[in-house]
Amino acid sequence: MTTPIQTSHETLAVIRERVSASHFDPTYSMDEAVIAELIGYACEAPSAYHLQNWRFIAVQSPENKQKLRELAYGQHQVFDAAVTIIVVGTLDGHERIRDNLQPLLKAGLMTADDLNAWADDTHRGMSGKPAKQRDEAIRSGALAAMNLMTAAQAIGLASAPMGGFDAAAVSTAFGIVSTEVPVMLVAIGRAAAGNWPRKPRRPVNDVLTFV
Repeated sequence: MTTPIQTSHETLAVIRERVSASHFDPTYSMDEAVIAELIGYACEAPSAYHLQNWRFIAVQSPENKQKLRELAYGQHQVFDAAVTIIVVGTLDGHERIRDNLQPLLKAGLMTADDLNAWADDTHRGMSGKPAKQRDEAIRSGALAAMNLMTAAQAIGLASAPMGGFDAAAVSTAFGIVSTEVPVMLVAIGRAAAGNWPRKPRRPVNDVLTFV
């Protein structure tokens, strides 16, 4: 029999404490080094074929915050948060797979034959399949975004995932090209008063089936 999960474990506590904030302290700012460190944790997320098919745009200048707020239907948290990350999924990640695998080759974790077989399999699975490319870009971007929000929570910051924005306009305004898709916005900063408390989730028995 497996050992019951210890709910006092620090990582589990962080997951249970996180809320999606609507109100941020507009006077709070973040160093670029801290933002970069958070993105590093976002990049620890898994991705199909080890595509790592994501990139991130950190919007923090007042001018660009205002631009993004207008394209996010006036949502004030985009402007009030210290930074809003545009999580971008890349559709052509399979074209970089050989580069992605080079560190594994250099570390002796795979052979050249392994690398070639992996790369060939990746191309067979992804090339000429736009629906799959988009699905994987969104899936990977969403996984990275969850890591990002969990990491922010772990260092005492609030975050909010946001899907309400004009994707085409955001792409044009922030240099997101045709081989990319904006997955979501993640606002990060110090929480201000007025946020909802953590909302209870549906009972596990409502969503879990054993087969």
